[in-house]
Amino acid sequence: MPHVVLLRHGESHWNLEQRFTGWMDVDLSDNGMEQARRAGRSLHEQGYLFDTAFTSYLKRAIRTLWITMDHLDQMWLPVIKDWRLNERHYGTLQGESKVKFEEIYGAEQVHQWRRAYDVRPPHLAPDDPRHPRFEAKYRKLEPGAVPTAESLADTVARVLPSWRELIAPRVRAGEDVLVVGHGNSLRALVKYLDGLSDEGITNLNIPLAVPRVYVFGTDLEMERRFYLREGKEEEIPDPMGEELEEGSR
Repeated sequence: MPHVVLLRHGESHWNLEQRFTGWMDVDLSDNGMEQARRAGRSLHEQGYLFDTAFTSYLKRAIRTLWITMDHLDQMWLPVIKDWRLNERHYGTLQGESKVKFEEIYGAEQVHQWRRAYDVRPPHLAPDDPRHPRFEAKYRKLEPGAVPTAESLADTVARVLPSWRELIAPRVRAGEDVLVVGHGNSLRALVKYLDGLSDEGITNLNIPLAVPRVYVFGTDLEMERRFYLREGKEEEIPDPMGEELEEGSR
C-alpha cells in the first residue's frame, strides 16, 4: 500500500515573531530546524522509505525537507519543487505583525483575512518590492499565474493541479511520497483527500513538522490516516472540534 506523508515546515523566524509570511522567503528558526530533525528521526525509526519528495519554492519548506531527508538517511531522494505548493499569498499583509494589523483594522477583519475560506486580503501593487515578479525563482512563470493575494479557496485551486498532475500519478504507480509544504498548501491537499467542507477546512490546523500519514489502497482509496508524533501513531482530530494554533500561517 503506498504512503503519502504530508509535512508542514518547521517554525520559521516569522512564525516566532507572529508576522504574516505567505510567499516571503523566510528561513527556519533554530527551533524549526530541531522540529525538522525530530520529524526525520521519527520517520526513520518507523522504517519509512520514500521514492520521491515534493516541496515548494520557499526555503523554509526546502530546508525542512533537506533536514528530514538527512535524518531519514535518504539524501539521495529525487526532489521535485513546484511553486504551486507555496504557502497562501497574503498580499499586503506579508511581513506585517498580526498584532499591529489587529490594532489598525480590528481583530474581526484580520480573522476574516486569515480564516475565511473565500476572503482575500488586499492585493500587492505591481511596483511593491514584495511582488513575486521581482524574484528570480518566478521569472519563467506567465505573468498572470503569479498571485498578489489569495484566499484559501484560491490556494486550493492552485494546489490541486499539482496533486493531480505530479503527485497522484506516482502514488497510483505504488510509490511512497513525501510532501513538505506549508500550513495552507497542505490544508488544500487535506481538504481534497479528507473530503472536508469549506467550513471544515477553515477549522483545521496542520501542526508544525509533525508527519501526517495517508495509507492508500487501489485507485487512491484512502485506507488509514494518522499523525506520527515521536514515533507513535496518533489519531487525527475532527477538524470541527480542533483548536486552532495561533502561529498558523
